[in-house]
Amino acid sequence: MSNSDGSLDGLRDHADQPMRYLARHYLRGYGPELLLGGVSTVVSAALLSVPAFVLGIALDALFQQTRPFALPLVPNGWIPTTVAGQFWLTVGIVTTSFLLASVATYLRGWALNRIAQDVQHDVRTATYEEMQTQRLAFFDDHKTGEIMSVLNNDVNQLESFLSQDLQSGVRIVVTAVTIGAITLWLHWQLALVTLTMVPLLGYASYQFQQRIEPKYGDVRSSVGRLNARLENNIGGITVIKTFGREGYEADRVEEASDDYRSANWDAISTRIKFFPTLVLITAFGYGITFALGGWVFLFGEGSIFTLGLSAGTLVTFLLYSRRLMYPMQQFGQVLNNYQYAYAAAERIVGLLREPDRISDRETGVELGTVAGAVSYENVSFAYDGAEETTIDDVSLDVEPGETVGLVGPTGAGKTTLIKLLVRLYDADDGTVRLDGHDVRDLQVPSLRDHLGYVSQEPFLFGGTVRENVAYGQTDVTDDQLEAALRRAGAWEFVSELDDGVETVVGERGVKLSGGQRQRLAIARAVLEDPSILILDEATSHVDNETEVVVQRNVAEVVDDRTTFVIAHRLSTVRDADRIVVLDDGAVVETGTHEELLSADGLYADLWRVQVGEVESLPDGFVETSVTADD
Repeated sequence: MSNSDGSLDGLRDHADQPMRYLARHYLRGYGPELLLGGVSTVVSAALLSVPAFVLGIALDALFQQTRPFALPLVPNGWIPTTVAGQFWLTVGIVTTSFLLASVATYLRGWALNRIAQDVQHDVRTATYEEMQTQRLAFFDDHKTGEIMSVLNNDVNQLESFLSQDLQSGVRIVVTAVTIGAITLWLHWQLALVTLTMVPLLGYASYQFQQRIEPKYGDVRSSVGRLNARLENNIGGITVIKTFGREGYEADRVEEASDDYRSANWDAISTRIKFFPTLVLITAFGYGITFALGGWVFLFGEGSIFTLGLSAGTLVTFLLYSRRLMYPMQQFGQVLNNYQYAYAAAERIVGLLREPDRISDRETGVELGTVAGAVSYENVSFAYDGAEETTIDDVSLDVEPGETVGLVGPTGAGKTTLIKLLVRLYDADDGTVRLDGHDVRDLQVPSLRDHLGYVSQEPFLFGGTVRENVAYGQTDVTDDQLEAALRRAGAWEFVSELDDGVETVVGERGVKLSGGQRQRLAIARAVLEDPSILILDEATSHVDNETEVVVQRNVAEVVDDRTTFVIAHRLSTVRDADRIVVLDDGAVVETGTHEELLSADGLYADLWRVQVGEVESLPDGFVETSVTADD
């Protein structure tokens, strides 16, 4: 799937019941914790309902003395016969209920928070792992900041709901059911009046849910766009400063922030109208309970109800009504946070179920020893949304151990051709083969284990020289590391760093020059000892002297392996076994350096440009090259 605007909004279309999907995939295995949390919630709610019930009985039996002191489920023989004994029994039951409820509350919190933290970890790592399986086109279409928003903000929002709001929701439901059952047993007629606020709250909550759900989806999307803008600007701060565009970028950040503010305020406006409604409903329930209950207590049964009402029962009802008020008001916050978490879950599940992943990553053929024969058979490819093909019916056979230079004007398709071999993209038509295997039939990790790739924009991680060069390798010795650095022409400058190979290079290698970063990237590929080495403009950032050193050292590496060298600087490929010239996605020439110069075609024109023989170029050549698409 791709979105032309680079937004993750479309991912939400793939999520069907995202909360159910996450529960089904990530709550399995937490049965004991879920059971403990559920039982503790029920026990806690039941224990916290005991004091009001017992106090009502004590009020009638000990203070009003309108009935004998008796407790349900407690044999009469266990109850003291004296008033003092019954009073201290009441105190003991109330105190013990609160103490045991606190223990149950702790167990509930421990179990459900443990689940929330583990699920947060599992969801984030699984989402990241799934994100890595996507085709490169996914990252072309989606902004880094928005992906970061899913992996960080949305996952954190889900954890917050699981650790706090889910507990509150379960506790509110259990409390309401417990109190409802007790009040119906005590005085079913008054209970029906008191409990009328429950369906009213349910209706209000349903209306709120219908209105708030799309608004929270907009909030999560606007957060992603704001993060994307901030991430983009921080990454390009050097360009912003050197071009004096601070004001322009500040305006763009302000615009993105204002979009978020508007979306969030729209949701807040709906929310702040909802919460007072809950307060009014619960206050109405409390007031009507007191009014009707007090009337019946003062004037007896028959005035409103057919059943009488004692002082103790009325106090119990009022305590229960009061106890229901705050949880029912809190239920609105739970529902609000659920909708916020639901919007986050949609984006998470959308990424987890994103269909643009590379097929047969783990289930294809596993490569053993690789000879290095590569063939392109009538291969064509176009980027998503592109009007023209980037690779057009290319056929090319490369023998094991052959060094092939790929040259051509900007936008000719050189790098794209290699990305099809690496399976960063898949060909639209035709077949790319390695040792006779269609690369689409191979396990992706197995394929890439045999490839060493140095891109034209080398990336270094924020660690040491050692960590970057030995990336992906284990148990690399100092001798192996030094040998790789020497072959890449990097040992000279690395050995002069204050901490040598333990020098921290900074984020993206910012503490090093472009040429130094590129040489470390070459060393990283050399250390892999790949069957196929790919150098994509691998010396574009180094000076001429360093290029000679790198070429001489790398020549030792390429002797016994298939090598692709992409270059604009034609001196880089002059000694290649074969040079393939591409133009507009098609192979237009092939041969050695001398053969192509003799043919006096496109390669010869490119060579004239580099040696300064511009006056010898055909008419219109420079204009055509300049207007070529990247």
